[in-house]
Amino acid sequence: MNTALLEVNDLTATLVTRKQRLRLLDGVTFNIEPGRALGLVGESGSGKSLTTRAITRLLDPAFRVGGQISFQGTDVLSMNAAALRSYRLTRVGMIFQDPRAHINPVYRVGDFLTEALVLGRGMDRGQAEDRAITLLEEVGVRNASSRLRQYPHELSGGLLQRVMIASVLLAEPELILADEPTTALDVTAQSDVMAILEEQRRIRGMSLLLITHDLELAAACCDELAVMYAGQIVEQGAGIHENPSHPYTTQLLEARPSIESKSDRLPTLSYTREDHEAWKSTRFDAQEVSA
Repeated sequence: MNTALLEVNDLTATLVTRKQRLRLLDGVTFNIEPGRALGLVGESGSGKSLTTRAITRLLDPAFRVGGQISFQGTDVLSMNAAALRSYRLTRVGMIFQDPRAHINPVYRVGDFLTEALVLGRGMDRGQAEDRAITLLEEVGVRNASSRLRQYPHELSGGLLQRVMIASVLLAEPELILADEPTTALDVTAQSDVMAILEEQRRIRGMSLLLITHDLELAAACCDELAVMYAGQIVEQGAGIHENPSHPYTTQLLEARPSIESKSDRLPTLSYTREDHEAWKSTRFDAQEVSA
């Protein structure tokens, strides 16, 4: 019996322009089960954010998407407009890395948080505000009732990311897609935000797809890791941060600064496109032999 909440099979995304076709996602495959967390890790440009946008069907129309994305057995890529709206509104929640770029600056915080409850769920304004205040308090926002009357520019980055998390929790989704949710924050705020997100996810039994370049962070928050390079998953499993088998994963771990040792120069990644092409060739040959 299939228990996966989200299934991504052989996902491809090709950017089509007048002059060329660029394959930016190539055969991405993974599953997320209910209540489980997967960390999708890799450098900037590896295809992590493109994968989340494909899952929510937010890619630019210039992209040609292939493969299969299934949510509880329903084909996401063939959803009509009404089904897609419901999917985005109630089933999947998105936390972006820069909340200031994704919260309307002319809306008060209260308007941002309650709009979906009033328009999408038919709550009256008072009920929606009470619910929003409760969620803000749960994610560590003090004086929550007064925060509803403030504008985004009046809040710090850490507070605004808590507002973004609260907006996602208000929809009670089954899956949270968190795209580098701590990148724009200082170290202390990063730790607080991730602790809040992890606590609330576990309390509510939600699944999580965490996008990050930090293998150690993903390992601390997720049940399983998938490492991406050049639009492909090169290694996947539990515990790969402790025992990596792919050279790119090893180099990602070595490039992470350590507070326990001092170095005059940080390690750099030496894994190249040529190395990746050789890996793909080896993998293809192995698949042919097993078949």
